[in-house]
Amino acid sequence: MKLASLRSTSSRDGELCVVNQALTLAIRVPHIAPTLQNALDNWDTVEEKLLKVYQELNEGNLENSFKFDPQQYSAPLPRAYQWADGSAYVNHVELVRKARGAELPENFWTDPLMYQGGSDAFLGPHDPILAADEAFGIDFEAEIAVITDDVPMGISHEKAGQHIKLLMLVNDVSLRNLIPNELAKGFGFFQSKPSSSFSPVAITPDELGAAWDGERVHLALLSYLNGQLFGQPNAGIDMTFSFPKLIEHAAKTRLLSAGSIIGSGTVSNLDRSKGSSCIAEKRMLEIIAQGQATTSFMHFGDRIRIEMLDKQGNSLFGAIDQVVKKV
Repeated sequence: MKLASLRSTSSRDGELCVVNQALTLAIRVPHIAPTLQNALDNWDTVEEKLLKVYQELNEGNLENSFKFDPQQYSAPLPRAYQWADGSAYVNHVELVRKARGAELPENFWTDPLMYQGGSDAFLGPHDPILAADEAFGIDFEAEIAVITDDVPMGISHEKAGQHIKLLMLVNDVSLRNLIPNELAKGFGFFQSKPSSSFSPVAITPDELGAAWDGERVHLALLSYLNGQLFGQPNAGIDMTFSFPKLIEHAAKTRLLSAGSIIGSGTVSNLDRSKGSSCIAEKRMLEIIAQGQATTSFMHFGDRIRIEMLDKQGNSLFGAIDQVVKKV
């Protein structure tokens, strides 16, 4: 099942729509749930109803359907109660630290990194990335995220997977040149992490078929910078911490409310021939190989496209397709 949020002048949370598998048709479902958050709050009672609409939409049997235009949609959850982003690909973290001559603490391989991001105003898949100054070091980060229902505090990773209801793609925008000063204060990200953007649709895990093993997505995540392939690492390879492990970590001392979003962090493979999912990683590889970075961060007017295809070449989530613009 594929779900999206059509922009609305009457609600900042948009209107929940069911989208067909081919991403060509959509239909509003206010009689089932007005918004995606409402659907997640009542998932046990609405899931079957939404699935029936999805099946009928795929069969072309719904008269009130209309063309699906991703540019008319916000993020599936335009705002969320919780956005926690992990760093599940530890080889990526190790690479960044190696480039600046820092050792990776041993517990990074057993205890996930995670930060709590701003979740009050996400960007839609085609919204511009706004920045005041190119000197901030504008970067994209291609990731995958899951959306949960209510997760009890202290849950084990063995049970956490059953709380994954939907998946999305993420562009976790970073302002790289603001990060060092913030981290030096010892209190985490804030100014260096503006609004993240998400794919046009959120999908149920069954849409991934054999590519979803209940813990990881075993498909390539594609990033195109200004029309050129930048990276295509496989999201299921080298993911040190699975999504259930990330949920376990996030819920250690708090419950997670329905609609909580947990991110994977930048997708990265040890096989560097697959490219990178952010500019920072490519710059680190350049520093290690030749002593200095030659790839610049993003400029005003640059475009980033992030997408994932199934084995038949069909887009699963639709594409995040954004242009960097000056505020």
